Amino acid sequence: MAIDYRKRPATPRIDYRKPAKAPAPAISLEKVSTTAPALVSLYKTAAVSLAKHQVGGQRAAVYLVLDRSGSMRRYYRDGTVQHLAEQTLALAAHFDDDGVVPVVFFSTDIDGTAELGLDAYRDRIGPLHDSMGHMGRTNYHVAMQAVIDHYASCGSQDPAFVVFQTDGSPTSKAAAEHVLCTAAKLPIFWQFVGFGDDEFRFLRRLDDLPVPDRRLIDNAGFFAAGRSPKTLSDADLYDQLLHEFPQWLTAARAAGIVKS
Repeated sequence: MAIDYRKRPATPRIDYRKPAKAPAPAISLEKVSTTAPALVSLYKTAAVSLAKHQVGGQRAAVYLVLDRSGSMRRYYRDGTVQHLAEQTLALAAHFDDDGVVPVVFFSTDIDGTAELGLDAYRDRIGPLHDSMGHMGRTNYHVAMQAVIDHYASCGSQDPAFVVFQTDGSPTSKAAAEHVLCTAAKLPIFWQFVGFGDDEFRFLRRLDDLPVPDRRLIDNAGFFAAGRSPKTLSDADLYDQLLHEFPQWLTAARAAGIVKS
């Protein structure tokens, strides 16, 4: 059979474009490894959830709100609240380059405030809690207003992501609902985390408040971490924390609340 030498074998096309880089975290793994080596595992697990929910590279000011009502005593004693603080700080290292998480402790009123940093977080929650004395009732609205006031005064150009932990319904449901609805016009997302075996009927209702009848956009999420939150895997916790955040970002950008 004659061979047509005029034809050349097809040369496979090679795409020399570099693969897209993964969005950079606010604080690098190297810095976390150096400053807070005990958080490296949490930091890596958070990165997986951030990528899964397509919010890797997102910037946000992270807050932690902690319930100090009387029924929370055991969770402070057994290290569960400290563990949540560490999980939150590791997530914040992806979101915020200052490596600091403002913490609000609340019960009947604001019991105290503090900051957690990569260089100052170990065994911090228990002593802080012990220094605040009497554990009161459960008033969400005072803690929410404290976060709003702090965020307004800090001058951040990034949205806020609030991890709001509680083990029951608020003393004043109407006040909590009012603050959440009026805060819907602000670049603040509230992620409620329920500790314990409460049914959390109020928080489930709060999570589902209608839009736009009651609030401008859906600005809150909720999940129950169960009676033993410390046994929840880090991956599950991060997936739950980030479940509704991407939808809120989309809605907040569309409404002009968060700048793209």
